[in-house]
Amino acid sequence: MAETAENRDEQRDVVRLAAEALESGTLRKLQRMVNDLHPAEIADLLESMPGPQRRIVWELLRPESEGDVLVHLNDEVRAGLIRGMETHELVAATEGLDTDDLADLLQGLPNAVIGEVLRSMDQQNRHRLEKVLSYPEDSAGGLMNTDTITVRADVTLDVVLRYLRLRGELPEATDSLMVVNRFDRFLGVLPLSTLLTQDPDLTVAEVMDRELEPIPATMPAREVAARFERHDLVSAPVVDEEGRLLGRITIDDVVDVIRDEAEHSLLSLTGLGGEEDLFSPVLPATRRRAIWLGVNLATAFLASSVVGLFEHTIHQVVALAVLMPIVASMGGIAGSQTLTVVVRGLALDQLRDANVRWLLVKEILVAVANGLLWAVVVGAVVVAWFDDLRLAVIIGAAMIINLLCAALAGVAIPLIERRMGIDPALAGAVVLTTVTDVMGFFSFLGLATLFLT
Repeated sequence: MAETAENRDEQRDVVRLAAEALESGTLRKLQRMVNDLHPAEIADLLESMPGPQRRIVWELLRPESEGDVLVHLNDEVRAGLIRGMETHELVAATEGLDTDDLADLLQGLPNAVIGEVLRSMDQQNRHRLEKVLSYPEDSAGGLMNTDTITVRADVTLDVVLRYLRLRGELPEATDSLMVVNRFDRFLGVLPLSTLLTQDPDLTVAEVMDRELEPIPATMPAREVAARFERHDLVSAPVVDEEGRLLGRITIDDVVDVIRDEAEHSLLSLTGLGGEEDLFSPVLPATRRRAIWLGVNLATAFLASSVVGLFEHTIHQVVALAVLMPIVASMGGIAGSQTLTVVVRGLALDQLRDANVRWLLVKEILVAVANGLLWAVVVGAVVVAWFDDLRLAVIIGAAMIINLLCAALAGVAIPLIERRMGIDPALAGAVVLTTVTDVMGFFSFLGLATLFLT
């Protein structure tokens, strides 16, 4: 945690120094400072700058660094920089990138640039790239890197060692060699630790690990990340439907998936899908947010119409107007807590048909317990404030009813939306707020109409 805080402090210092250099016009000093950073740090710096400053810093980068920096940028910032680049600059930026990074970058480039990039590659690398591009971006096939080292099971460890020495270098994040048969079907892995510590006269088949289960190329990226987390993997093989080795996924790719999922969930809870640039232009940002503000306005009118049904009751008992936001607000908070737990369970693949009923019962019991607790507290406040025991009982009962509805909605809404193919992190909060507002107002005002008028 201390290291993370230290990194954040360093990043703030770089942003501050860059802003001061831009203001003072000392661009040469800024150029040296920026080009000394890691590509990921440069990407963070660019994302922390308004558009005009971002463009100046981008122009100061060494051309050979541009591709690596583009890979680390979020989609919106990357697209803005790409629009200002010439075709030959984009082609040059793709040189030397790993296949998986190149595949990610190409999907945001114009078709003319993609054609130029493919024509500039040799046949083997073009074939590798086309293999990655044939799978969805958010699948194991889209994440994988085709740069793998394969060995046969019938050769000795000494032969493997001599082969590696002749090769001279290993792909990044290589902790194991892939063992395949003559048809390229995956058989197992040979960890480098095993290769270096076992008798060189032993064959690969005698010491290889046959337990590691390969990842199907069609597996969603979220499930890939979960498997890496469960098994503490550094790399894992990717195979097609016939078990042929296609490539491998490394931990750095999985970290990117986890980060993207976290950012997506955070933005979705506020109605912002995708990766929004902090310094994006006003009109695009307005359009994105206006959609969900409009949806929220429509649901607010629905809640207001419920209040309108009890206008006569509110005129008779003015205290109802003072107290009814309390019931809706408590239901909204309780429902949000349940919704967050359920969305998290879905994201981590912990919530299944077999345990939904258990979760529902648990959330209902939690709602009843909290409803009784806070009904007593609010009832006591109402008695002290308005000296009306009946009103205290009514608001207590309405609070229990609304918390129960919130618990049911918090569990049911994300499950239903998931079955309908809707992202529950994005749409769940809007629907839940509508349910808790409507049920809160209806239960409180309805009970008041029955017993106070």
